[in-house]
Amino acid sequence: MNYTIKRENNYLIVSVVGEVDISLTDSLRQDVDRALTDYAVNRLVFDLTKVDFVDSAGLGVILGRYKKVAAGGGKVYLVGAKPQVKKVLDLSGLPRLMEMYPSVNILKDKIG
Repeated sequence: MNYTIKRENNYLIVSVVGEVDISLTDSLRQDVDRALTDYAVNRLVFDLTKVDFVDSAGLGVILGRYKKVAAGGGKVYLVGAKPQVKKVLDLSGLPRLMEMYPSVNILKDKIG
């Protein structure tokens, strides 16, 4: 497993290491969905600080969790994307749906 999921205050932080690709997406999707239900939070943070690559399957997981969280009135945040990952995110259009921040700490200062 190349990720951790933890609850902090009233949001969930998903920290991924390495590549967010098809080899990871099924387990990531299931684990994030389970954690969202178990912790009953409506804010989800994808910490991409240690991510080197995201493919279309990874983008699909992020978008799918966005739809789920937004349907419940929540928000999804993307933080710490390296330039090459940010470029893929920008091309996908995800930053039009989700706020992006340079680090988890800056986001925490913003949302509490």
